[in-house]
Amino acid sequence: MMRPPTQVLIRLAKVTMIGSLAAYAFIVAYNNVVDDGSNYQFVRHVLSMDTTFPGNALMHRAITNESIWRVAYALIMAMEGLTALLLALGAVMLLGRLRAPAEVFNRSKVWAVAGLTVGFALWFFGFMVIAGEYFAMWQSKEWNGQEAAFRITTEILAVLIFVSLPDRDVG
Repeated sequence: MMRPPTQVLIRLAKVTMIGSLAAYAFIVAYNNVVDDGSNYQFVRHVLSMDTTFPGNALMHRAITNESIWRVAYALIMAMEGLTALLLALGAVMLLGRLRAPAEVFNRSKVWAVAGLTVGFALWFFGFMVIAGEYFAMWQSKEWNGQEAAFRITTEILAVLIFVSLPDRDVG
């Protein structure tokens, strides 16, 4: 069955957005592996809380163990990589079903939704909740990634909503 051009265009928009986020997550993960020193320092400073307000009553949460810093950094990179992998797989799966019936296309969204969920968990829960609030990253002038995390989380959420809208057969 021939799909109407508007339906194909909407599906292509979903694939493009998923693919773009996959590329973003891949580049972030790659940068963290290649520029290990800079990005590791970010994790170290946030977890040790050494640039938060002086006399901060939350300092009992600080982690000064280098092994834990390394594990946290590895977990961040693994989640970035997993996000990229799931989103790339999602984009490929949807692209391959671009002209399929709506039911088939909708079922194929599972990998993209999984990637968007992992990315949301990383940038919202990991950076906004854990780093931002628990480790008081918001107090740091030098090592504060909340604006970037909020921006990424918002983009992921917008794409998740758009992709989750059910496609239907038209015409």
